[in-house]
Amino acid sequence: MKRALPAAAGFVLLGFSLPTGAAAQQPVFNCDNPEQQQAMNYCAGVAYGRADRELNRVYRQAMAWAREQDADWQDTDEGKVGAVTALKKAQRGWIDYRDGQCDAYGFQARGGSMEPQLVADCMTDLTKKRTEELHALFEDKGR
Repeated sequence: MKRALPAAAGFVLLGFSLPTGAAAQQPVFNCDNPEQQQAMNYCAGVAYGRADRELNRVYRQAMAWAREQDADWQDTDEGKVGAVTALKKAQRGWIDYRDGQCDAYGFQARGGSMEPQLVADCMTDLTKKRTEELHALFEDKGR
């Protein structure tokens, strides 16, 4: 799930400012072998973006599965927390954990040019792990 930051804040997180006018084009970096810190920061942000999009895709599938669970057990589990409610609660808690953990991880290079890369790498890693966890909810259940 995406961090609750405006788009401009994401660029600041990654060590970039938003250019204006003709300079508004995205920088072009070789993310197969970034050699400068600016490129490493940018490529780490790109990797996190990919991981976040995949997490959102799998989360939508997990929510569909949770809705099916709630529909199947609607008559027999009155008064119990539903699967949708539980999944939303877990995801919100996980987002808070991920954001705090990765902010703390970035303190290894606090204020330095490498801090955005550390934070983005951490967010990518934890996001991929969470994607696997969510996928495990429904992968063996016919989805």
